[in-house]
Amino acid sequence: QVQLVESGGGLVQAGGSLRLSCAASGRTISNYAMGWFRQAPGKEREFVATISWSGGSTYYADSVQGRFTISRDNAKNTVYLQMGSLIPEGTAVYYCAARTSLWSSRSSNDYIYWGQGTTVTVSS
Repeated sequence: QVQLVESGGGLVQAGGSLRLSCAASGRTISNYAMGWFRQAPGKEREFVATISWSGGSTYYADSVQGRFTISRDNAKNTVYLQMGSLIPEGTAVYYCAARTSLWSSRSSNDYIYWGQGTTVTVSS
């Protein structure tokens, strides 16, 4: 079993930055691909970013491409999401997820471990 705990959310003004962290426990995630998803109020959960087991491959939603960066530190069993140039539409609960595969996926159905989420609010 893997437990995932997100942190780093909060209130930020439009144009600002935040770094989210996802700390894993229970076992190593070094051979798991990881993803970040978000769910805005009244909307479906959507893909944000994903990273392969080694960090060698990353993919982003078009809406965050160029503004967000996903990274990982396998020695710390932690994944990060650096978010820049935030816009109010980025207000959501952000979830970290792990899939038992080396390779990234944009589909939430491919992830079996999920954190509880951290709330990001972007004010205009």
